[in-house]
Amino acid sequence: VMQELGIDISGHTSKHIRDFLPPNGSVPDLIIGVCSKADENCPVFPAAVERLHWPFDDPYHAQGDEQTRLNEFRRVRDEILARLKSELA
Repeated sequence: VMQELGIDISGHTSKHIRDFLPPNGSVPDLIIGVCSKADENCPVFPAAVERLHWPFDDPYHAQGDEQTRLNEFRRVRDEILARLKSELA
């Protein structure tokens, strides 16, 4: 569904928190948690960074046929995009 907006994420993968800590990487200025359980699963980031918690439904768990599931991914994608535009503009 990202490709529908011209965004290629095929080379992107999830990253472990250690990838953002010295000596492996540099500490980000901002972390935006998007899963509904981010505060439970990722309660501590061992650095002084601004953290925002924007819980969204996980479209991976959508039920139904392929079109229904794709529509759920689109819905969540659009919610994230709207929130980014609203909060970070």
